[in-house]
Amino acid sequence: MNKILEVTGLEGGYSNVQILNGIDLYVNEGEFVTIIGPNGCGKSTFLKVLFGLATHQKGNVLHKNLDISGWRTDKLVDRGIAYVPQVENIFPSLSVKENLQMGGINLSNKKLISSIERACKMFPDLELRMNDLAASLSGGERQMLAISRALISDPTLLLLDEPTAALSPKYQKAIIENINELRRDGISILLVEQNAKLSLSKSNRGYIFSGGKVAHSGNAKNILDDPNIGDYFLGLR
Repeated sequence: MNKILEVTGLEGGYSNVQILNGIDLYVNEGEFVTIIGPNGCGKSTFLKVLFGLATHQKGNVLHKNLDISGWRTDKLVDRGIAYVPQVENIFPSLSVKENLQMGGINLSNKKLISSIERACKMFPDLELRMNDLAASLSGGERQMLAISRALISDPTLLLLDEPTAALSPKYQKAIIENINELRRDGISILLVEQNAKLSLSKSNRGYIFSGGKVAHSGNAKNILDDPNIGDYFLGLR
């Protein structure tokens, strides 16, 4: 299989503070890959380094065999990579429609309309709230909006940071199932998630981070069924 993302020896963090200590990771085209691990192990920092929001210090990041290490965020978006942070991922003072339009600010009007229609098909609840302020949405609806806005740019690789955090079990399941469906549209998924059981149940492969390193990786089902890695799931199930 072709790798859409290949990371080797990645070190990074914030300015001179090193959080990541040599991460090796890859995502094949069409895969759903989940990163789990205890709080403070570098999961979110890893995504931020990939997306140009934290400091790349060392190592290589390849996207479709092109080295994108340390690229600016705008160049990464143009390259077909989108990122949804855990918090502050919508504009609460704008309407739902305006939020979606912000995701396609550089698109032609025709392409933008088409992309918004696609987002509404994925998350039908949003279509009923188009003119409502994003601030009025529930937590689950806000995550749906954040993901939809990221999809407006028509990415081939989507990075998501704990999209089910603080959501009800109903919304957690709906969000993960919708993320999984994105693969039908040719989008590869790299997800950081606290609900290990739910996310790994839909994933192809998984990585467990600990202390800024990859402590374990493998087939998602094997990780779920492996009794020797229970310590890494502490507080995550």
